[in-house]
Amino acid sequence: MTEKEIKSRQIANTYALFTAGAGLIPVPWFDVAAIAALQVKMLSDIANVYGLPLKEDRGKSLITALIGGVVPTTLGFGGVGMFLKRLPVLGPIIGVFTVSAFGAATTYAVAAVFIQHFESGGTFLDFKPEEVRGHFESEFKKAAAGPAAGPSPS
Repeated sequence: MTEKEIKSRQIANTYALFTAGAGLIPVPWFDVAAIAALQVKMLSDIANVYGLPLKEDRGKSLITALIGGVVPTTLGFGGVGMFLKRLPVLGPIIGVFTVSAFGAATTYAVAAVFIQHFESGGTFLDFKPEEVRGHFESEFKKAAAGPAAGPSPS
């Protein structure tokens, strides 16, 4: 592992924790907005490690394109959490943990895909979300499976 990759994985682990915390916000849609903002900031921080500038709107569109292909198949994971937050008593409790886990897993997977891309010499200009979607899904599933399979310790 290169020094840049180690530093980037540390950033990813930190932001996965931040987005897990943002998922605990009990207000539907505000939690998702916070997670999205954190993911863009994380991508910017990782890009800086590789000396690649990132414009916020470009980061949003790349992350949306990457996650967008997976969300329909995982909507039960994150979407149900948002729905549950609206139900009385137990709904918000269960919902926040579901959205929290979804946020952390997607954050880790986004980071893993971009780190691999940057390590191979890629930039934002040659990043093609449709070509790495399978890798994203694999990383998402590993992260969603739990700490033993998710982000590597730093």
